[in-house]
Amino acid sequence: MSIPTTSSGIPRLAFGCGTYYFKYGSDTVNQQLVDITKTALSKGLRHIDAAECYNVDKELAKAFAESGLSKEDYFVTEKYFAGAGDYSVRSKEANPYLHLKAFLERVSIPYADLYLLHSPFIKKETHGFTLVEAWKYMEQCKKEGLAKRIGISNFTVDDIEEILKEASVKPEVHQIEYSAFLQNQTPGVVDFCKEHGIELEAYSPLGPLTKGDKTTEVGKKFDDYLNSLEKKYGKTKTQILLRWVDQKGIIPITTTSKESRLDEFLDVFSFELTPEEVKTITEIGAQYRPPLRQFWIPEFGKYDQ
Repeated sequence: MSIPTTSSGIPRLAFGCGTYYFKYGSDTVNQQLVDITKTALSKGLRHIDAAECYNVDKELAKAFAESGLSKEDYFVTEKYFAGAGDYSVRSKEANPYLHLKAFLERVSIPYADLYLLHSPFIKKETHGFTLVEAWKYMEQCKKEGLAKRIGISNFTVDDIEEILKEASVKPEVHQIEYSAFLQNQTPGVVDFCKEHGIELEAYSPLGPLTKGDKTTEVGKKFDDYLNSLEKKYGKTKTQILLRWVDQKGIIPITTTSKESRLDEFLDVFSFELTPEEVKTITEIGAQYRPPLRQFWIPEFGKYDQ
């Protein structure tokens, strides 16, 4: 079974190597990640989302080498570790260009299909270059064919505008935390990206199922509605929410340690929610307060008032 792609050729569902498999600071090879990645690839889930701070290069190198697939058969995303809002940590490599070259060598692939700045928290005093200069390194990666597409992650509208003023190549993708219970990671960012032709990707799209409070009025109403859709379509709540994200025009990124869940993910495109159902999920989810923010709380929690 194969995953459909967007008009730009990006598979519309990705397998994430973060969260559950995140092991920043550890050199131990996680064989479980190697095995589940190979299984995902063999089943047709071939959009693999990685990042420098996940520290999974060794696992990816092994999984890709043992998969029997050529690079053209799978899609790889890598992210440059810019650090968080306290500017206390950052990439081991001197700049985004040098990091991508090192990543490709470690993983033994000729290029990344998508390369992102993981956050906008870059400044001359701590990194040796500005955010705009960081983007110039990204453009160099694309110009030299090291990355087929370049983009950003966890940027505000102001951050994107700062780049756009100087960019020769605009960000092609923006990856953000996004779910029915957090429909704008930061104010206006989803509409801004859509208006500027920047494709969106969603990490933590299943937050309402894993972290949402189903005992509250809105949480219960949301869960009851998903129950009704489960019965109508014979699909799981996981499949319904992933399909909702997809039908919002956003690429969901999710993960698992269980092979059975891979089959569940792959079956997301065998049904379609009606426009009214998409609207209802959107409207109920938007009422959830405070929004379900799981990441970048020190940086973006101020928007949850």
